[in-house]
Amino acid sequence: MFRFVSLLLVCILYACSSHDKVRVLPIVGNYDIEFDTIDGVEVADTVYPKIPFFTFRNQDSVIITSKELKGKVWIADFFFTSCPTICPTMTNQMKRLSVLTKDLQKEIQFLSFSINPRMDQPSRLRAYKKKYGIAATNWMFLTGDENKTHALGVEYFQVFANKDIASEGGYAHSPAFVLVDKEGYVRGVYVGTETSQVDQLEKDVRKLLKYEYNVEHAEKE
Repeated sequence: MFRFVSLLLVCILYACSSHDKVRVLPIVGNYDIEFDTIDGVEVADTVYPKIPFFTFRNQDSVIITSKELKGKVWIADFFFTSCPTICPTMTNQMKRLSVLTKDLQKEIQFLSFSINPRMDQPSRLRAYKKKYGIAATNWMFLTGDENKTHALGVEYFQVFANKDIASEGGYAHSPAFVLVDKEGYVRGVYVGTETSQVDQLEKDVRKLLKYEYNVEHAEKE
């Protein structure tokens, strides 16, 4: 009994020291279990993947790295400008969300990754942004290596994205909007074509900012 209580106390103390932040949203994604020995007792820790370092060009041909985006919560999607199916709806919903969260534009970074970068060069991304009347200064459209972009989506952002000759436009991807916290953990995945899901994303990003990052004005009155 004493050994069980001791093990429980060690686990609690280890959990508090490793994860002292109270999380109001879950961490999403495949995780690993790592074992360590503390004071002679083996304890387990859940390790979630973080978004790795990346480099892209934005719609203005500026090189953007993930390091430069630190300190902000990200809302990301994967799309391509010639997409004839779900992308227009996703872009309009993301635009709506950017307006709804305009009061938080210093805290939030919107990222749209092209999955067809050979076509979607910066000039085409600029034209796309203009076509949809996007005025948000905290929204970047990004283009880079195709294979790395697809892998980034699938392995880390929890978004399916790949070339598919059977699909309209030659590419297939999920309609996901992904919420990523300031530490690079995915905290939510939402259906970007559904208004109710995007509304929930707005609520969740406000909750995340207020309760985990102490942004008092994040709560909507």
